[in-house]
Amino acid sequence: MSLSIFDLFKIGIGPSSSHTVGPMVAAQRFMQQLDEAGSLARTKRLHVQLYGSLAMTGKGHATDTAVMLGLSGERPDSVDPDAVAGIIDGIRDRCSIQLKDGTEIAFDPEQDLRFNFGVSLPAHPNAMRFEALDEAGIQLAELVCYSVGGGFVVTADEVDNPATEQGVAEPWPFNNADELMSIAEREGMTIAELMLANEESRTPAEEVRPRLLQIWQAMDESIRRGCHQSGELPGGLHVRRRAHELYRELMHKPESAISDHLAVIDWVDLYALAVNEENAAGGRVVTAPTNGAAGVIPAVLAYYDRFVPGSSDEGVINFLATAAAIGMLYKRNASISAAEVGCQGEIGVACSMAAGALCAVLGGTVRQIENAAEIGMEHNLGLTCDPIAGLVQVPCIERNTMGAVKAINAARLALRGDGKHFVSLDSVIETMRQTGADMQDKYKETSTGGLAVNVVAC
Repeated sequence: MSLSIFDLFKIGIGPSSSHTVGPMVAAQRFMQQLDEAGSLARTKRLHVQLYGSLAMTGKGHATDTAVMLGLSGERPDSVDPDAVAGIIDGIRDRCSIQLKDGTEIAFDPEQDLRFNFGVSLPAHPNAMRFEALDEAGIQLAELVCYSVGGGFVVTADEVDNPATEQGVAEPWPFNNADELMSIAEREGMTIAELMLANEESRTPAEEVRPRLLQIWQAMDESIRRGCHQSGELPGGLHVRRRAHELYRELMHKPESAISDHLAVIDWVDLYALAVNEENAAGGRVVTAPTNGAAGVIPAVLAYYDRFVPGSSDEGVINFLATAAAIGMLYKRNASISAAEVGCQGEIGVACSMAAGALCAVLGGTVRQIENAAEIGMEHNLGLTCDPIAGLVQVPCIERNTMGAVKAINAARLALRGDGKHFVSLDSVIETMRQTGADMQDKYKETSTGGLAVNVVAC
């Protein structure tokens, strides 16, 4: 399977991997291609068009902001979230994109960034078209891209002619869960060991574990930062941040945990709330595997780190490697894009990944891990994506808490069994794909159905 662990876990900014991270990557890629083709110096104006879900919920997901940041040369993993407002205000005031060397290219967001509501391109609901014009208004270059979930971006040419990965010969390639389990059991390996061996075929061995711990540190920092922020989230819904208040309550009344045997759930809820409030505010988070579901895996991993006796850095590494293996199965055989399959492809996938990963670090067998991952998705099948006002806030933030708690329960259920179960993980992944294909578009990140139309956004 030609994916890296670090394709599934990427550091970026909120509020959406498909609507923010992906468009930023695509815009930066377009500018890089212009430069490499020698056309950048002749480019005097830029045009961008958004289609499908990117148009329908782009404003609430900050897609326009992401595009402008990418055109300016910013990258999701390095842009300073605190500097974003100043960069965007400068573009709007000057009506131009300023490159890193100070060069300015005409770009009026009101005229040159078009939201094509109700219009989609064929390959994927998240489509965008970039165009560079010379001084006479003649097109110099054009690029059509699709943001296919989790920050992944493919061009129209790549959709029509998918490239095979060159120079990477994984020792243990797999295409589905049955193959993954068979290899691990045959070789006497854990899923994490198999994944780390595959990763070392593309990433220097001495870098893999430190990079995974860096991913966990970024997740943990988003929890810590979210616990100390208060006020309302941006966007006009007047959604109040809740993590800070919950954190203070839990810290100041630790004695309540003695009598409340379910108090650990409050902490798991806190971790998920903190991350997704940071995401909704445009803060730095880790796609896991998406931004909309960015709180599930950090919350469950924080539960392991804080509440499981004997937790360790090696356990964290094994957790993330196992989670990535499960995420790759969904990425390859279904989708992790809510615009394509609804929120089952985001919260559902994150829940499945976290459930299998937690089962692994709690001592589960390969079969128990597969069972936990299957349970995590089976009970998220059909989950719609209907964000109110196109913002990644309601129901998205609370939905992460539910996904995290479900994942813990799924892991515990699997550990109480022997790994034998009725529905396989491969079957539930295929069912999720079919369910997403059958789901009406109004329930797939367009804000034209469900809560988005039955709750007044004011």
